[in-house]
Amino acid sequence: MSTATATPVWKDYLELCKPRVVALILFTAVVGMLLSVPGMPPLGLLVYSTIGIALASASAAAINHYIDQKADAEMARTKHRPLPKGSIEASNVLVFAAVLAALSMAVLIIMVNLLTATLTFFSLIGYAIIYTVYLKRMTPQNIVIGGAAGAAPPLLGWCAMTNQVHPYALLLFLIIFVWTPPHFWALAIARRNEYAKAAIPMLPVTHGTEFTRLHILLYTVLLLLVTLLPYLTGMTGLLYLLVALPLSFKFIYQAVIMMRKKDDATAMKTFWFSIIYLSLVFAALLLDHYFRFTLYDL
Repeated sequence: MSTATATPVWKDYLELCKPRVVALILFTAVVGMLLSVPGMPPLGLLVYSTIGIALASASAAAINHYIDQKADAEMARTKHRPLPKGSIEASNVLVFAAVLAALSMAVLIIMVNLLTATLTFFSLIGYAIIYTVYLKRMTPQNIVIGGAAGAAPPLLGWCAMTNQVHPYALLLFLIIFVWTPPHFWALAIARRNEYAKAAIPMLPVTHGTEFTRLHILLYTVLLLLVTLLPYLTGMTGLLYLLVALPLSFKFIYQAVIMMRKKDDATAMKTFWFSIIYLSLVFAALLLDHYFRFTLYDL
């Protein structure tokens, strides 16, 4: 007699939202909000902006689940998602995603501003439709081109507070945009056989792992240069630089280790480090911002 129990429905719907991915998205968005003003932004505006961006991100994730359900069933790491295992009807997922998207737009238009709502909507469409439906299956450069949607959150957060696209917000966008390929390609190397089975042309599948490892290294070098820009443009001070530089060199070192060690465990280690890297770089941006703001008040 089996002792297995079915997953509660609410947990299946929560999984559709990709909460861990959305958490990182929201972190970078909130950092963008906090960096956009000298002190603390209005609490109500910050809360409504966070809710609106969270709902849109969850909606995009649910649409991604719907579109990728067949591919997910072919891959070991995704075959236990709600749709492949049949715990939620596909039509219900679409309704769920539509409700989340509608709520997101309502919150952002009514409580935040139209610019943020518009940019958030295009980011949702960019990830859920343009990337997932077309780019993901069309070109091995899918994650490079589609990375623009994933890089948008700090820009959205900045716009939510100021109702404008500021050059510094574009720097935050650029950091995530350049970070995305080495982050995702490390995972793609470790999961290349699953992507091949699902007929998804990720770079390691179409061009091999050696080619992909070289490009990961090149992108980490480019990322080092990009992370210097906030300091060189006067957006940040020395505190940020003292954190970002060692982290960027560590990322490059990790990419070099990947060139020497060809095992999947090293690729996964690089993948997980990349998440820590981005979190710490954005935390450093925030700490530097408030450290300098406090100094100016003394």
